[in-house]
Amino acid sequence: MADDRRRAYIGSFTAAGGPGIVTAEVDPGSGALTVLSSVNAVQDPSYLTLASDGRTLYAVSETADGAVAAYRVDGDKPEPAGRPVPVDGSGPTHLGLFAGHVLTANYGSGSVTAVPVRPDGTLARSASSVLRHSGAGPHTPRQQGPHAHHVQTDPSGRWAVSVDLGTDSVRVCTLTDGALALHRETALRPGSGPRHLAFHPDGSHAYVVNELSPSVTVCRWDAATGVLTSLSETPVLPGAPARDAYPSGIVTSPDGRFVWIATRGEDVLSVLAVEGEELRLVTTVHCGGHWPRALAASDGFLYAANERSGDVTWFAVDPLTGVPRRGGSIRVTAASCVALG
Repeated sequence: MADDRRRAYIGSFTAAGGPGIVTAEVDPGSGALTVLSSVNAVQDPSYLTLASDGRTLYAVSETADGAVAAYRVDGDKPEPAGRPVPVDGSGPTHLGLFAGHVLTANYGSGSVTAVPVRPDGTLARSASSVLRHSGAGPHTPRQQGPHAHHVQTDPSGRWAVSVDLGTDSVRVCTLTDGALALHRETALRPGSGPRHLAFHPDGSHAYVVNELSPSVTVCRWDAATGVLTSLSETPVLPGAPARDAYPSGIVTSPDGRFVWIATRGEDVLSVLAVEGEELRLVTTVHCGGHWPRALAASDGFLYAANERSGDVTWFAVDPLTGVPRRGGSIRVTAASCVALG
C-alpha cells in the first residue's frame, strides 16, 4: 500500500549539536509536525532540496571542504544513496536542481558547482564544472570577495540563477554538456548584501532579500532572454533600518499575493503584499523562536527554522491578509532549513 503521508525534512548544523537531517510527518489539516526519525550521515547538512519525484533528497555539507550528498526518502528515515561528493568549493550554503545536475552555492569560495545526477537520482563521483565568481563590495569584512549564497533554476527551467552576497549581484548562467557559463550579471545596490531569491509564481518577477541591509529588491525577470532587471528596494522592517538585523529566508505565497521574509536579528517574520511591481510591508510577527534562518510555505502554512533556539515553528496563514498565526513547534537543535515533500 502506498504511503501518501506528507513529510518535511529539516536540516541542521551538527557542529552545533544538531541531529543531522530530521524527518517529520506533516498534518494536512493543522500543518503540525511530528518527528519520525533523524539521520546523521554528513556534517552540517544545512540546506536540503527534494527531487521533483519526491524520492531523492539532496543535502549540502556546509564545511570547509564542502560536499553534497543524496538520500533515498521512500520511508520514514532517509537512507544515504552513495558517498558525499566534493563540490571543489568551501562552505556550500544552498543547492538546487538544474538540467540534470545538482548546483551548489559555495559561500566560502565564492563559486557555484555542478554535480551530475544519474538517472536513478544518485550523484556522479565528481563535479563536472565550477564557476568561480569575482568582485567585491563596500561592506568590510563581509564583502572583501565573492560569497555565493543561493542558486536555483528559474521558473522556465532554462536558466540557473545565483545570488552573491559579496559582490552585490545576481548571476544568470547556462549549463551545457556539464559546463556552467555566465550569461549575464545584474548589479544590485552596493553594500546591500543579497542573500536569497524567490520568484513570483507567474515567473515574471523575482524578489531578492538583502542581508546587509534589511530590505528586499524587486526585479523584473525575462525568461526569454535571461535578463534580470532591478526595479525597486523595500524595507522589511518598520522604522529606521537596523544595520545588523540580518534578514535571511524568503518565500512567496503559492497564489503570488504575499512575500514572507525572516529576519534573524529581530526574530521576526515580515509580511509583504505584492502590489503590481511593488511590495508593501504589511506587518511583522514573532518567529516563534530565536534566529530564524530559513522559511518554507505550502498549503496555507508557513514554517520557520529557528537556529539558535533549536526549533521549527509552524504558522497558519490568513488567506486574506497573509499574516501568519503560530500553531506550534518541534525541537530540532541548530535547525537550519525545512524542505517540504
